[in-house]
This record gives sequence, structure tokens and C-alpha cells, in this order.
Amino acid sequence: MTTLRTTPPSSQPVCQDRFTRWLKPRLMAQLDAFRGGRITLIEGSQCHHLGQAGPLQVTVIIRHSRAWKRLAFGGTVGAAESYMDGDWDADDLVALVRLFATNLEQVNGKMENGSARIARWLLGLVYRFQRNSITGSKRNISAHYDIGNDLFATFLDQRHWMYSSAVFPYPEASLEEASTYKLDIMLEKLDVRPEHHLLEIGTGWGGLAIHAAKTRGCKVTTTTISEEQHAHTARRIKEEGLEEQITLLKQDYRALEGRYDRLISVEMIEAVGHQYLNTYLEKVDSLLTVDGQAMLQAITIRDQRFDEAKREMDFIKRYIFPGGFLPSHHAMLASVTRKTSLNVVALDEIGQHYARTLREWRHRFEANLDQVRQQGYDERFIRMWRYYLCYCEGGFIERSIGTCHLLLAKPNAKPVPLTGAL
Repeated sequence: MTTLRTTPPSSQPVCQDRFTRWLKPRLMAQLDAFRGGRITLIEGSQCHHLGQAGPLQVTVIIRHSRAWKRLAFGGTVGAAESYMDGDWDADDLVALVRLFATNLEQVNGKMENGSARIARWLLGLVYRFQRNSITGSKRNISAHYDIGNDLFATFLDQRHWMYSSAVFPYPEASLEEASTYKLDIMLEKLDVRPEHHLLEIGTGWGGLAIHAAKTRGCKVTTTTISEEQHAHTARRIKEEGLEEQITLLKQDYRALEGRYDRLISVEMIEAVGHQYLNTYLEKVDSLLTVDGQAMLQAITIRDQRFDEAKREMDFIKRYIFPGGFLPSHHAMLASVTRKTSLNVVALDEIGQHYARTLREWRHRFEANLDQVRQQGYDERFIRMWRYYLCYCEGGFIERSIGTCHLLLAKPNAKPVPLTGAL
């Protein structure tokens, strides 16, 4: 929860032109139709209670009247941009996101229509130019992961630097414990042994590769196309004395060659783009030995929304992950069936663990804002990053998005008894 100042800044008085006065009640009527919770809307001396009684309660303060126009003409992306610019605040941004997710049909049917539909169409054109070709992937990855390692250090776990969902073995577990547990269960399910050669697509900051080498005793080859991540991981490998055990590459997954006993890829599939989903899974198949296995951790969208979402640009694609894409369970499984020789061994959902992971990241980020500012990030960036963390947390809680572990195996792979635990 955020403590809100209830009076708007004097530098940005709440004043409304004639068009805004006409627009505001129409938008408020759409918010008033929300179910599952109530929005207390404060603008100047006015206070409105919108929605209905329910578990979700949030107070929104309008600090600049342009927020109404930006919502009307920009839809949910416009609302996010308006938040980034300080036009409005909420005491519980996660609850507000959850309300919008709960009322998605109302949002898409009303708020994303009219002028907002034109904005969505224009943003969709921008998204089409963010295709994840080999050069496009390099550009898109750099736009997010090369903004500075010091920023990620303010909120990621300090043991592995895992920028992906942890799995919490018990409610009181720390983020560091949950990140380690996630790595252990993935490597256990994948049955990684000392004699194996493990390929990792998407190095991150080296946490998985180093943990696998140290705890499973295997040889690891890992690849990234992020300059910052490559440099950081190279230093960590040297510090750990693992140069003979870990091979660090700077190659696009499409350029990889050879055969590996095991393959692992954690939340990298979201960066391939829907046009290249088949290409990615075909490559996974081709890189495995005849008895090889692969483990993917993937952020997913509901099957029912996949076709629509893959063509549109939302806040995340616009500001956080250019070229990003969320597969659905069906999209991945259909591609595996049609384009590969792989069998689907297991699919485990861990989405609620991601909600908790994001909450931990958000709390650490907020606690380290002084460091973030000292690194040169301005208030607009801070508000953007806060919105991103809250946006995703709310989506996972409401299951608008999910995360799964997908275990795939070649037909000749020997069955591995599963423990039954996540």
C-alpha cells in the first residue's frame, strides 16, 4: 500500500476544459460498471465511489485533468503513460491492475474502443517493426537487458541474480532460497547428471549455469546476446574458477550447433516472437541427442487471448520488452506436436509463485530508490518500473498470465521418475 497525498501539486492544478468535463462522466460510468471491487476516485475536492463492494479496494487520485483524455485516446497504454508522467496515483496499484484484469471484457469492449482503438492500431504497426529477426532480437534484448546491471542489482536475489520466477518451498522462504529451490527442481526434473553436457539458451546473469556446474557436476554451455549479461557472467565464471566447466557464448539461438544431452531455457521463449515460435522449438529439438531432454520455463497467456494478444502492443511491449510475446499452452504444445519429434513429459504451472517473486522485487526496488536515483534514473523511469512490477504481479494473481515448467523429451529418452513436488 502507498500513502497518498490527497491534494494535487500546485504546479499542476486540477482544471478541466469543456471537452474533459464532457468526457469524464462517460469514463467514470465505465469504471462504475466494474465488478469485484471499488475504486474511490479523488479529484480536487470531489470524491466518487465507483464499482461495487468487493475484496479489491483502491483509492485513485487524479493530479492532472489530462489523465482523462489520455485514458480516452490511449486506452490502457495511455493510462500507463499518464501514470508515468504523474497525472494520477493509486494507493494500491496491484489492486487496480487486478480490477482491470477481472473486468477485461469491459475494458476491451469499452475503454479500448473509439479513439483508443486507433491508438492500438498505430501501436500495433510499431510492434510489427520489432520482429525478432537475428538483428531485431539483438536490438530488442539490448533495449531491456543492457540498461545497466546496477539497476537489476537493486531488486534481484543476491545469490543467483535470477530475473525469472522463483518457486517458494514454504511461505516464509526468502527470495534467495526460492531462487535456489527453483533451480534445483528444474535441474532435478531434467535429470541433469555429471556426465551430461547441458545447453542453456538465455544466460541471464549466469546464475543457472554456475549453479548447475557446481551442484550437478556437469559441463555447461550457455549463450546470451546481451552485452551487459555476457560481461557480468564472464566475470562470475572466472571468480568461481569454472572456466573449464562452463563455455560462455554470445550467439543467437538460431546459430547454435552441436548435440547436447540436456537443454534448459528460462523465460527466453517470450523473446522469440510468435513468428519464430516454430523456429525456436525446432532448434531445441535439433540440438538434443537422441535421448536428450529439454526444460523450458515460459510466461504464458490464456489460450483464449493468444491470437488477439500476439498482434497488439500493450504497456509491456511498448515500454519494457520491445518485441516481446507470450505464448499460450496450446500454442507451445501445438508447435511441439507439429514441428518436432519431442514428447511432452510434464507441464507444471507456477504462476502464483511469480506473483510472490514480483512482490519481493517490488519491495526491494522501493527500498533502494536512493540507489536507483544515484544511478541516474529519473522519476518517470521509476514510475514506469513500479508500474511494470505491479502490472505483472496483478496479472499473475488474476491468472491473466501464467508461468509453466515444460519438460520435453526425445522419443528415446529414458523415463525419469518425478518426485511429484514442484
